Formats: sequence, structure tokens, C-alpha cells
Amino acid sequence: MTTTKVRILDTTAELFRRYGYTGTGLKQVVAEAGAPFGSVYHFFPGGKAQLGDEVIRRSGQMYLDLVLAVLDGATDLVAGVGDVFRGAAEVLRETDYIDACPIATVALEVASSNEVLRVATADVFESWTVAATDRFERAGIAAGPARVLAMAVIELLEGGFLLSRAARTTEALDAAGSAAVALVRGAVPSRRTGRRDG
Repeated sequence: MTTTKVRILDTTAELFRRYGYTGTGLKQVVAEAGAPFGSVYHFFPGGKAQLGDEVIRRSGQMYLDLVLAVLDGATDLVAGVGDVFRGAAEVLRETDYIDACPIATVALEVASSNEVLRVATADVFESWTVAATDRFERAGIAAGPARVLAMAVIELLEGGFLLSRAARTTEALDAAGSAAVALVRGAVPSRRTGRRDG
């Protein structure tokens, strides 16, 4: 059975994806979560800022787990990167270009006005960078170039989301995916295209 706190977190994450942080109100959260208004302050005594912080960090981990599962389920790293971008494009189309990354949505809004959420989004992006760097290092790419490549791939994914939502077509995300695949293919030593165990 889903707890009230989890319902609040899940609902807030969905609202952030659709409307951003400032466009999401606490009354809207509790109404859609089917929770009493007082439960927000019971579970999140710091109010909307604390709720936002927890949602960002939780959503960031969920997205990371999903991407790593896609990468690890692919035949090799290059194919996995392509699968990630194709999956992202499919989600955008299926949700009529509403459901994109809540981390980027919030980061664009609050980076200069809310330090708590700026730090939360920065921490999430860093965790993604570290995880992608690790995968690229396992494929035989040196640590420095692997981190640069990780950042570039994340930037392509987030930029692809942004342009595709604005244009209501996945053309930009498809192009970003092709660019990411080309970057990874060019960086992975040819004799070690697949993932290295360990």
C-alpha cells in the first residue's frame, strides 16, 4: 500500500515535470495526491522548499536507476546510449510532450533564486555525471575524457528534452541521440566496445 508521504512525493514530481516548481502549489499537490493539507507539513516541516528538495533528490535517483538499467541491458555501451535517447523520445511522444525531466525544469527556474533547490539539482546532475563517468571508464575511456563525455551526453539529453518540448517534435532529441552515440562510439577503444565487467 502506498503511504501518504510517497503519494505526495510522486504527485509533486509529476507536477514539477509539467508545471515546474513555481507553477506547482501545495493545495494542488494535496488535492491530486488525495492527502489532507496538514500532511504536507507533517512530513515536510520545512514546507515547499523541503518537499522540493526531497522530490528533486528522489526523482534524480529514480532517473539514474532507469538510465543505468537501460545501459546495462543493452548489447554494448554505444547501443545503450542510443536506447536511452530513443526511450526518452518515446516518453515525450506518449505524454504529448508534457513529461520531461523534473530536475532540469526546476534547475532552470530556481538556479539564481533558491539556494536549497539549486544545490539539490546540482547534486543530482553531479551524481549522474559520476555514474556515467564510471560506465565510460569501464568501457576503456580514461578518467578525464570519460567525465567530459559524461557531461556532454547529459547536456545533449537535457538540451534535446528542452528543444523537443518547445517544438513538440522529437527531432531535436533524435539529433541529440545521434550526436551522443557518435561521441561515445568515437571515444570507446575499438577492441572494447562492450561493457567491462567489474
